Amino acid sequence: MDEASKRPELPRTWRPRTVRWVAYGMCVLIVGTMLVLAIVLPSDWRALDRFMIVGLGLVIAAGLHMLGRPRLIATEDNVVVINGIRTHHLAWPEVLDIRMPVGEPWPSVDLSDGTSLPVMGIQSTDGDLSRRNLEEFRSMLGRGEAAEPSRPG
Repeated sequence: MDEASKRPELPRTWRPRTVRWVAYGMCVLIVGTMLVLAIVLPSDWRALDRFMIVGLGLVIAAGLHMLGRPRLIATEDNVVVINGIRTHHLAWPEVLDIRMPVGEPWPSVDLSDGTSLPVMGIQSTDGDLSRRNLEEFRSMLGRGEAAEPSRPG
């Protein structure tokens, strides 16, 4: 089997497993608890009070969604890094390397402008899965040069 056949098919998306399960599980638990609480409150609580309790649960769920949202997407044309709040679109030649030192919660990509960008779409809490995902993405890093059309010289 040659190196090109080992590369994953594109587009490919990597997402953290454990963090998503915890974040969205907590969303269901908190919103469900607030709904039940709004229903069983004494009758002297007004409708606005009940609505605000459910609204608080939804606000907390929105915050937890930011923890479950991160992902790393590789397409033929670019790499998309979606972290909690920001989304970064990078061309393949901009991404030089991806590394995750031991003890770090997530990897970072080294960019051609000398900066680095955290990639929360792969997280060390997933153990061996995170290492496999890291190596899978690393195997794709040569795509920027391969995608450039060759010019007759």
